[in-house]
Amino acid sequence: MVKETEPSIPEKAFILQALKEGYRLDCRNKIEFRNIEINLGREFGHAEVQLGSTRVFAKVSCEVTRPYEGRPTEGILVLNTEMSPMAIPSLEPGRPSEDEVLASRIIEKALKRSDAIDTEGLCIIAGEKVWTIRIDIHFLDHDGNIVDAACIAALTALSHFRRPDVTVVGTDVTIHSLESRNPVPLTIHHMPICVTFAFFDNGNLFVVDPLHREEQVREGDMTLTINSYQEICAISKAGGIPLELKTIVECSEIAASKVENITALIKAALKQDAQKRFVHYQI
Repeated sequence: MVKETEPSIPEKAFILQALKEGYRLDCRNKIEFRNIEINLGREFGHAEVQLGSTRVFAKVSCEVTRPYEGRPTEGILVLNTEMSPMAIPSLEPGRPSEDEVLASRIIEKALKRSDAIDTEGLCIIAGEKVWTIRIDIHFLDHDGNIVDAACIAALTALSHFRRPDVTVVGTDVTIHSLESRNPVPLTIHHMPICVTFAFFDNGNLFVVDPLHREEQVREGDMTLTINSYQEICAISKAGGIPLELKTIVECSEIAASKVENITALIKAALKQDAQKRFVHYQI
């Protein structure tokens, strides 16, 4: 297997000098996102997101389980990530990379701590049976910023997902098939979108949606999780150079504007899919 190579010293110098002069490797400006493509699968809860050359697939599934003892009336949200050596040549098979672990933690924090999903609505019988919603995220191609791409894919898949309808009579639970009854969508309170920044030149320079080559020469990064109500749900910064408060405020303002556009893209993709399904059903 061909291992991934680190940028040479001249390459690093070239990238940094270009950034200082306002140029990026793919000709974007510093606060511009790459093109986002969202494709929904034939089955509910399947979504593929392409952010430039970064590609992520998310699949949502469900099963009936016992709730946690401390939360008898709440359903369970489980996140699983998988990255193959095809996405990152330097990845050792069977061993998660640092990027994968970090992405998983950030997305899990964004979804769970912000109460984006109504987990109480997943309760069937308190203390006995609840729905466990599982999100499997597969990283297919990695050209930087897998966190934002994975977050968009996870939220789109959750919004697209439908669980089976349930009838409860006493302690008897009947789970209806998707053919016998219309499936039920999840209740999503809001969409916490991740926007990642990479920092250079001792924090005096930053870019949005960094490429993989930019990530390799960055001095630090930060992911802001914001919803369309402009509420900051989480801030993730795993080491790197310290940042001044004015820089964080500036980044949050930029992120808020990006979140509005990304949320609109997700809703447009869901609406288009719903229209296609309606037409197919009518036919």
